[in-house]
Amino acid sequence: MKDSEHDKLISISSSSLVKLNNGGYQDIVIAINPAVPENPQIVQNLQNMVKEATSYLFSATKNRLFIESVKILIPITWRKNSTYLKTKTETYDKADIIVAKPHLKNGNDPYTLQYGQCGEKGVYIHFSPDFLVDDQLLSVYGPRGRVFVHEWAHLRWGVFDEYNSLSPFYIANSGDVEATRCPVRLQGVYMKEQCTGSKCECKRDIDTGLYEDGCVFVPDKNVASKHSIMYLQAMPSVSEFCDAQSHNTEAPNLQNRMCDYHSTWEIIENSTDIKNASVSSNTNVPEPIVTLLQASDRVVTLVSDVSGSMSASERDLRLVQAAEVFIMQIVEDGSFVGLVEFHNSATVISPLVQIFSSVQREKLKNLLKRKANGGTNICDGIRKGFEVNKGTSDKSTYGTEIVLLSDGEDSSFPSVCYNEIINSGAIIHVIALGPSAAAALEKIADETGGSKFFATDNFNAQGLIDAFTSISSGTGDISKQTIQLESTASTPKTKECLNGTVFIDKTVGNDTFFLVTWQFAVPNINLKDPKGRVYTAADFKTETATKSSRLEIPGTAERGPWHYSLCNGYSSSQAVGIVVTSKAVDENVPPVVVNAHMNQDTINYPNPIVVYASVSQGLVPVSNVKVTAIIEASSGKSETLELLDNGAGADIAMYDGIYSRYFTSFSSSGRYNLKVRVESSKNKARLVVPRNRALYVPGYVENGVVTMNPPRPVIEEEELVVDTFSRTASGGAFEITNIPATLPTDIFGPEKITDLEAKIVDDIVVLAWTATGDDLDRGIATSYDLRMSVNPKDLRDNFNGATKVNISIITPQEAGKRETFSFAPKNVIIKNGTILFFALVAIDKVDKRSGVSNIAQAALVLPPPPAPTTPSPTTPTPITPGPTTRPADERNITTMTLIVCSTVILICIIISITTCIVSCQREKRSNKKIRRVHKFNTKLDSFFRK
Repeated sequence: MKDSEHDKLISISSSSLVKLNNGGYQDIVIAINPAVPENPQIVQNLQNMVKEATSYLFSATKNRLFIESVKILIPITWRKNSTYLKTKTETYDKADIIVAKPHLKNGNDPYTLQYGQCGEKGVYIHFSPDFLVDDQLLSVYGPRGRVFVHEWAHLRWGVFDEYNSLSPFYIANSGDVEATRCPVRLQGVYMKEQCTGSKCECKRDIDTGLYEDGCVFVPDKNVASKHSIMYLQAMPSVSEFCDAQSHNTEAPNLQNRMCDYHSTWEIIENSTDIKNASVSSNTNVPEPIVTLLQASDRVVTLVSDVSGSMSASERDLRLVQAAEVFIMQIVEDGSFVGLVEFHNSATVISPLVQIFSSVQREKLKNLLKRKANGGTNICDGIRKGFEVNKGTSDKSTYGTEIVLLSDGEDSSFPSVCYNEIINSGAIIHVIALGPSAAAALEKIADETGGSKFFATDNFNAQGLIDAFTSISSGTGDISKQTIQLESTASTPKTKECLNGTVFIDKTVGNDTFFLVTWQFAVPNINLKDPKGRVYTAADFKTETATKSSRLEIPGTAERGPWHYSLCNGYSSSQAVGIVVTSKAVDENVPPVVVNAHMNQDTINYPNPIVVYASVSQGLVPVSNVKVTAIIEASSGKSETLELLDNGAGADIAMYDGIYSRYFTSFSSSGRYNLKVRVESSKNKARLVVPRNRALYVPGYVENGVVTMNPPRPVIEEEELVVDTFSRTASGGAFEITNIPATLPTDIFGPEKITDLEAKIVDDIVVLAWTATGDDLDRGIATSYDLRMSVNPKDLRDNFNGATKVNISIITPQEAGKRETFSFAPKNVIIKNGTILFFALVAIDKVDKRSGVSNIAQAALVLPPPPAPTTPSPTTPTPITPGPTTRPADERNITTMTLIVCSTVILICIIISITTCIVSCQREKRSNKKIRRVHKFNTKLDSFFRK
């Protein structure tokens, strides 16, 4: 490719094949999950959505960006069609947009899986089949093309929603209660979502001053507003993103918290996309080109390095062990598998064999032998792999896969075969083994849509087996894929044991394998199932040549905890390990899965490094589990790091199923690998509704008439409970560059605090936040700097000039712990209508300061007392004159007079008593204010968690 052409084509990320060419997005991939029943209307409405979206996108980006071409992946489970082309490197698991059934009932909210910080790209957009075919949902979410642009902004530009379902209302600086929205001038009414007649009126909560639970903001269609797409794209008049002029900086939404109160358009305008697209004078947007593709049966060839260097650290043995796992447990039934080995030249060990049962698996496994001699010719191995992959009926390499493992350098790679690789249409997964594997391996994986892994020579790391275990098909058919439940190893001394527990939960249990590996001699194996049955080494199938023992549990494995003990009976220390895999029990009930990766594949020092792990069941996030990351350097040195889902530090939102943490313990430049372990406690893990989604519009006001949409479906608690489970997963390889020989002693300052909260309770300001660290979100900060103002702009623009609050009494806790602080403001009279704002900075031991935290509001705005109830005047019913009329009128007038007088007297008594009580309480509070401050300190944590 010429340099000028390269400059025009901007790649999105390693997981996306999208390119941007002169303002046009090319090769956006939309993939339909194999579990979705065949429905041509889904495909038709996807095409209509894209066509509708491109003009809306062009207008929203001020005549800069549009959709040029889209590829829709039809699942292999649908009938074949002569109009469908064969896929190349496009797969479901690398798609930009996926269409899949939600695991929760009625979970039709379009959403974007978004891990990163402000301005960082998301992972994928999810649309449900019902969203695409049920036109009744158009009134809830708006036209599908508009929803696409809302989600595209999450995915491409890393902006966030301007509404907040957890904080739907806030008290504005004016003292008014406002809906969390952008712009604030968007008109509407506040009413109960489910109500009848007079009960629809929203009342203010006596404790918060906000509208009570169940109240919603219903926008007025007749009050035109062109802003904002990230709040209310469904509104017909909305056509732009909020900009600096229209942005609502007071709203407690994720956009403000994550993007330092900048508007969505300010973030988008600074994106690479906008900077590389000029404003077009031609407003006629071309119609997108839509191509329909369909994958075939999986075709994968294992291309293994058997050069002389493979004899080091028993790499050849570990290769055979890991390749056995791939063949016996990972490759799906119906797949075609081939084997190639290379050193100076390449040799076909087996042509393609279609796998139907253990017979074919055993045949391929028996061809794996320990070999190590000669040089390294990677290109020859890849070429031979292409030859094997052409063994199918269409004689094409399109959409086929190669698993390439190498431990050596090859100066001719990839230059002498680069064009062949790119033109093959094949996906190449790479595994770099040892410290000297070719530097270009990852480049080939990136350019073909493959996965990339790195395994050290550390026997305790299980890196090679973990890599092969992670290379399942990219079809998205999780019911046929293998789930890794456990993977661990250690080096016990003589008579010491590796002990642990693995959980078989209710979603897995079919094709369950226990694999034990060892270095010198078979360990004493004791495996106990939940019913107490014990399996020993005699029950395992042991192969001395590969130093492995395998046990397959027939049928469905017993649900519950399986306890294992691997005791070293050898005369000296030896490495022993265990790997447990299983498959789904019911194709309609997805198992819990874990996906892990770093914020970037290549990180240049000293840029921060973030570890991410998402835990989900059927695309629904799983919260409240323990996630541990193990990061291993090429030297074999490893670091264990607990990942958190607490909405602080690197983590953008609490309890969203995305667990993250900064990694700061790097030691040298080079490759690293990532592995995560997930464990849930009994009855604690829960499913949660995904965030970063299109607003479910409760209804509209039109010409003064309120028309409500059906309320959002209620999800029952039993639907949210997740069974006790355990999982492990490889997060692949990443590289750190430019680390100096001598690292500075203090590289990073404290990470910014983003979850500061504030309340006023009985004239006391109560603050709470999550502690940050000495180095980003690790360690312990030294002190805090707390500032206060009556104007949030002062804190944003001139933090140091705001009023300082003495917080020296607080000794910072370890990062991730909950901090609380309460005080009585000096020179401030707390009364109804008081609104104060706070921000916080953390300081480390060398006086490095964090960024200014989010701005927290503490408001005492009480609703006005209800008006006293008095009889309303009524028009008397006419009475026909007669002998008893006059005495009846006199009796009615007398009775009414007595009632009115009694009511007035009662009201006066109530007012007097109330005034007395309030005066007494104020005096009492004034005398005991200091004592209450200390009392609050002991109760704050429970208070904030109510």
